Amino acid sequence: MTVRTTHVPAPPRPPVRRLGVAGGTALCAGAVLGPGVLALPALAADAAGPASVLAWVVLLVTSVPVAVSFAALGARFPDGGGVATFVHRAAGPRAAAVVGWWFYGAVPMGVVSAALIGGQYVAGALGWSAWGDAGAVAVGALVVAASFAANCGGLHLSGRVQLLLVGLLVAVLLGATLAAAPEVRAAHFTPFMPHGWGSVGSAAAVLFFAFAGWEAASHLSGEFANPARDLPRVTACTLAVVSVLYLGLAVTTIGALGPAAATTDTPLTELLARSMDTVARPVAAAVALLLTFGTVNTYLAGASRLGAALGRDGAAPRRLAAGGGPGQVPRYSLAVLAVACAAVGTAVALGAADLDRLMRATSACLASVTLAGLLSALALLPRRTPLWCAAVVSTLLTAAVLAFTGALLLIPAGLAVAAWGFMTYRGRRTG
Repeated sequence: MTVRTTHVPAPPRPPVRRLGVAGGTALCAGAVLGPGVLALPALAADAAGPASVLAWVVLLVTSVPVAVSFAALGARFPDGGGVATFVHRAAGPRAAAVVGWWFYGAVPMGVVSAALIGGQYVAGALGWSAWGDAGAVAVGALVVAASFAANCGGLHLSGRVQLLLVGLLVAVLLGATLAAAPEVRAAHFTPFMPHGWGSVGSAAAVLFFAFAGWEAASHLSGEFANPARDLPRVTACTLAVVSVLYLGLAVTTIGALGPAAATTDTPLTELLARSMDTVARPVAAAVALLLTFGTVNTYLAGASRLGAALGRDGAAPRRLAAGGGPGQVPRYSLAVLAVACAAVGTAVALGAADLDRLMRATSACLASVTLAGLLSALALLPRRTPLWCAAVVSTLLTAAVLAFTGALLLIPAGLAVAAWGFMTYRGRRTG
């Protein structure tokens, strides 16, 4: 490869404000937290009863070496590509393309899941329970449509607005946990494991949706003034915040709601009702709707650019790259996502899929991405160090969680075959 050089001086670049520990922690916590946590405690309780708390603990423990490994890789190879960069370094461009397809394929399912969560809270506040799931589906469809319209117009939420939404979520989760804490009863934790040990793995498979943002620190690695110093601190702070919120919410959901935790669609509303009574439903609905729109808008903005980048780099059809330049709108990539979201939404409306299955399918793709990142860490990090050994343990646990997704593994498997096949086809055409 020949690199041309020029003696023309580059124009002066404006000073770039680098991320610090506080800003980095807010962004990374925002990547991990999301509207999924508004529904996951109930879905996990339905799968495993009180033993779902074990699934939360297992995933939090697994997350420590995952987050630390990604932070270490980000410090060594600071780049905005994140996991895809690590996979590219460890296994080459085809494997990196597969990771990109997993991300891109997970977004329509994750978007519809997030919108459906917001729809359930709004439908509950408006008393549309008599309509079954139709009210939630209708509200979710409006959220998705509004987000696509915003993205087509080039409207994106600023970083400050996103941080405000994250702060709102943290405040509401913490407030709901503290409000429901006096209602916790030991009797609600018996029988502790009504569905056996396998149910803990089943709960972990759906809960992975809430633990799939740890690679965010690696994507942000190039934004820190000193990645080697700041990334470990940001990771530690994020782990502390997420652990407190997730464990507090998991314990109070089971302890305060008891068997009802497995049957409600809006666990946050039920927890807030312990202190706010009739105001709980509209407050929870407003929070859920704001968070849902913010998350869906961000997902679509990032995924549309991911699709454009895949097309630009030859890992997907070239047409996806249209409009992917700075300041442009990747309309073709957005159109592909719109068709995919419409297909997923139609499946939900027809009763062929529900929130639990959608979140499990999304988790299958995101767990595959995490597993690929961990395997790259094993190849790139110094061997037989404490961090490397911890990454081995997390790799095994992540693979076990992935196995519990069952037949849904066919989704990332199919995306991997499609990505590999496309790269092979493209290689033969250009060879």
